Amino acid sequence: MDNIILIFVCMILGFVLKRNTVFPPLSYKTLNQFVIYISLPAIALYYIPKLEISSKLLFPLGIAWLGFALSYLFFTAFSKMFGWSKKLTGCLIIVAGLGNTSFVGFPVIEALYGKKALETAVIVDQPGSFVVVSTLALLVATMYSRSTTSSGEIFKKILFFPPFIAFVISCFLNVFKLDFPTELQSVFQRLGSTVTPIALVSVGMQLEFDSKSKHWKFLTLGLLFKLFITPAFFYLLYVVILKGNGLEVQVSLLESAMAPMITGAIVASNYGLKPKLANMMIGFGIPLSFLTLIFWYFVLKFI
Repeated sequence: MDNIILIFVCMILGFVLKRNTVFPPLSYKTLNQFVIYISLPAIALYYIPKLEISSKLLFPLGIAWLGFALSYLFFTAFSKMFGWSKKLTGCLIIVAGLGNTSFVGFPVIEALYGKKALETAVIVDQPGSFVVVSTLALLVATMYSRSTTSSGEIFKKILFFPPFIAFVISCFLNVFKLDFPTELQSVFQRLGSTVTPIALVSVGMQLEFDSKSKHWKFLTLGLLFKLFITPAFFYLLYVVILKGNGLEVQVSLLESAMAPMITGAIVASNYGLKPKLANMMIGFGIPLSFLTLIFWYFVLKFI
């Protein structure tokens, strides 16, 4: 429950601080950079060396990777039909294609299914959501942020993206069954824990409630995709087609129904992909998801 309270406190703080002259108007950009250059790499360096590679990864691992691919196909199709701009399309692909599988996901999963279920939730988040936002989301952000981007520039941005560098180092340690000294692990854990409060304050600083905004219809479509279409797709694939069942499938499917990922919005905002829309999807998506998750929880009780 304390995690849920922290979400709203941080967003409200950001919203209030934006109107305080003590903070520069573009303070949120500094906060975004801290998340990308410090918090996210620390998360990778702490968690990924500890992951156990096994066949159990398949169902939870597919949530982020297939979900992002589905988002790409869905919003690219709409973009071609209605002639959307590249920035709008890129924003929706990234923000609606990634779920808040850790900060919102972990406490919800633990509350509903117990601590044992967190083993599956970590797989959805670390080799899933975290790696996708560090690679595919960055790829989309780079491609859609400007009219022409060479393949060399895209490759360079991914290669030198701090979370990706941390991911590569962490994978090396995982393969060779190594880890950092305990003292350093503690440092990474504490730095990684800053991602949510700092990112949410940044989101709050950028959140605007404009009833005449042209973003409302795109916000509605983005949240419809994230909160209903994505989990419905995985239910059809995992339960109906693949005949999956049990705790791992239930946890994976509920994680697919989580609100948009805060870090995804940070990446979209940093690359100028409709920052207002990206942050509206977080601001409205998180509270709304608590209602839609109840619906999916009861649907999943029958598998």
